[in-house]
Amino acid sequence: MKRLFSAIIVTLLLTAGLRAQSAPDATELTRLLNEFLAGASHNDAAIHDRFWADELVYTGSGGRRRNKSDVMKDVRSAPAPKSGDPVTTYTGDDIQIQQYGNTAIVAFRLVGTSIREGRTTVANFLNTGTFIKRNGRWQVVAWQATRIPPSEAESQKEVASAEAAFHQAMLASDVKKLESLTDKTFVMTRANGQQITQKQLLDLLSSGQLKYTRLETKDVRITLSGDTAVAHGVSQRQHSALPGSPTGDPAPVETFYTLTFVNQGGNWKAIAMHLSRP
Repeated sequence: MKRLFSAIIVTLLLTAGLRAQSAPDATELTRLLNEFLAGASHNDAAIHDRFWADELVYTGSGGRRRNKSDVMKDVRSAPAPKSGDPVTTYTGDDIQIQQYGNTAIVAFRLVGTSIREGRTTVANFLNTGTFIKRNGRWQVVAWQATRIPPSEAESQKEVASAEAAFHQAMLASDVKKLESLTDKTFVMTRANGQQITQKQLLDLLSSGQLKYTRLETKDVRITLSGDTAVAHGVSQRQHSALPGSPTGDPAPVETFYTLTFVNQGGNWKAIAMHLSRP
């Protein structure tokens, strides 16, 4: 009797596994997913509305939980892209589908490829969606996203690129590029204790009140801790006078700097800079 009962259990489990693996609607679900990802790459509100069910529970990789109204509000309120804005394309890899009648689990690796100022960054996420089929139409009722952290070597390379781009933008007074490399909360603390916010820095550079004639870095070291990175280095800098200062730097001055970055959705952004002179 015990052997018979065990055999029945094994048979039921195998049958369930075969049912899940066969996934008769796999082709349709894969097409629906790819269609959604292509639309999401362009922030297509109609595609989002079609994809998500009204009772959606969406848990993002940052831990924020939203319903469909929240998602649609975010999509519709997103500013229209401007020339030069970063472009992100979403694709799905390693798609696995398990179907149980009118319910399906779709697990895949989401790849977000962003191009910003000629630089390409890639973010990977493990996503799992629960689909329900009603009136012949599949929609997502639950979604879970988990970001896959990049390797330390990849992060080191990305931060080094962001750090170099930051100083290049400062030297060139490239306000648009500098804005994309810094968070709105960015604060630069000068050697004399003066603090300059992101907005103030951008205004000073765009107006010409602050103009670097030399800005070179050396001995750059990067320390990583999760989604935070700290770049230490030495710079030779020469610039015009800042408001509140009698003169600018008459000759290049050696300055020690600490530049702190945080990873925001795969993009490293500077949040603080501290300068000091020996």
